Amino acid sequence: MPTPFTAEDRARITELLVDAGRGLFAAQGLRKTSLDDLVAPAGIAKSSFYAFFDSKEALYLELMLRQAPRLHEHLAEVLDEAETARAALGGFLRATVRMLDENPLYRRLVTHPEEMRAVARRMGPDEMARAERMLPLPGFLEAARRKGQLIEVDDDELLGVLQSVLLLPLHRQDIGEQRYPAVLDRLIDIVAAGLTKE
Repeated sequence: MPTPFTAEDRARITELLVDAGRGLFAAQGLRKTSLDDLVAPAGIAKSSFYAFFDSKEALYLELMLRQAPRLHEHLAEVLDEAETARAALGGFLRATVRMLDENPLYRRLVTHPEEMRAVARRMGPDEMARAERMLPLPGFLEAARRKGQLIEVDDDELLGVLQSVLLLPLHRQDIGEQRYPAVLDRLIDIVAAGLTKE
């Protein structure tokens, strides 16, 4: 019978799995990351992985939830400090693009939405509610709608437009390093102006 992990072992191994997952998921994605890849740095057997996480998706979710408070705080601050809905939306998009540049895991989620769907399928109601509370944009959009600051547009279409802006960094080299900052800025200004009413 295997020896149970001590509390100290559990904490140490959990952090090793989280660190391994952060690097592997960002570099090669959820599907291509094997349990062997994840457990090797922790020095545990594949079967022992399940003593720490129910699945690879649960580990991915844990990584997202650990980073979410800092992200939420920063983006909520951007939305709150803006004087107009247009400025708030533009600031939100600029801050999100910066965050995607700095955070490979979030960049992976935006560029590979099938991974987010795989994680969401494994979420229970508690995790889903916790994740939704971490997103400041829906609350902002709802408040802006109530105040008549947004154009009439379907939520799905609105989120699609915003997601399209967030995909632009993938084409940075196609656009050209010299032109990219100005193109990104102009696109954000156009989208923010096009979706809001002053």
